[in-house]
Amino acid sequence: MGSNRRPLRGLPAWLRVLIIVVALGIVLYQRFAAPPAVPTTGSGDTAIVEAFAQQRSGLVIEGQGTVERTLADDNQGSRHQRFILLLASGHSVLISHNIDLAQRLPLREGDRVRFRGQYEWNERGGVIHWTHHDPRGRREGGWLEVGGQRYE
Repeated sequence: MGSNRRPLRGLPAWLRVLIIVVALGIVLYQRFAAPPAVPTTGSGDTAIVEAFAQQRSGLVIEGQGTVERTLADDNQGSRHQRFILLLASGHSVLISHNIDLAQRLPLREGDRVRFRGQYEWNERGGVIHWTHHDPRGRREGGWLEVGGQRYE
């Protein structure tokens, strides 16, 4: 036979209300609280080379480089413009720019690009994404600049 227990039933009414209010507060906090800040390592080649060597991810980095190669868009889920950026150090990273949230860049190989985005490690050099505004306004967005024009 199944149990018909109600754990709050034997408690005083004030305590039942307190438990419900605390539980509701926890749920609302988890739903609406600001996400933890994304750590920033700094800017430039050194930050990316160090993050790559340490296999670190989730770091917001600013830098610049030259477009080494443009790639086909990634159309799985949100659409992303993709290109390989060669840094002055010789290290290269994939830039994955969400074109559902920001304008496509007019790029050619050899173009200089400045960026601010989130670095994610992979064995091929890493990926920079979040190169756009945050549509929820919960964190500082990233950007790309080419030809004096900023794309957010």
